Amino acid sequence: MRVSREKFAENREKILSVAGVLFRENGFDGVGVADIMKAAGLTHGGFYGHFDSKDDLALEVSRKLIDRVEERWKEHIAESPDRPLAALLDHYIHWRTVDDPGGSCVFATLIQEVSRSRGAVRAVFSDGLSVLVDTLVDIVPGETEEERRANATTTLSSMMGAVILARAVEDRALAEQFLVTMRRQLDPASRT
Repeated sequence: MRVSREKFAENREKILSVAGVLFRENGFDGVGVADIMKAAGLTHGGFYGHFDSKDDLALEVSRKLIDRVEERWKEHIAESPDRPLAALLDHYIHWRTVDDPGGSCVFATLIQEVSRSRGAVRAVFSDGLSVLVDTLVDIVPGETEEERRANATTTLSSMMGAVILARAVEDRALAEQFLVTMRRQLDPASRT
């Protein structure tokens, strides 16, 4: 039975959405095609009508999720023109980012796996991180472009590091220290 173009597109989006959550929760290697299709409410055999391989799916999901991170960051910055860095930090260094890997930042959830990989997915993550650094250059303190770029790189590393470390420990008080301390360190206005 053939499905309409609209239904085909809807099914493809459902697969991408479900895979995005499952990849962030379990890693690329921690979930199989059959699991993704079952969670999407579709048959395993239908996968290959949409994607050539699981690697193809991982690449497309990565692009989509990275684009969404970039979009969200720009939204938070635009919504708070008088305090863009603070708004971004409030959004990112937060318990919802820590507690919901399946619905949060693709970088904080998959960066370890990507660091051990080669090829297109790694290139997409690299490009995405570069865009985030460029976004931060415009809102971090610094007298020169070089100083702002260094501060942007430090800020990005620290934001993601705080979330990753908070996820890694079972002690909620220690996790809170990672979040609160880093939030305070990254926002010069909060230290005055």
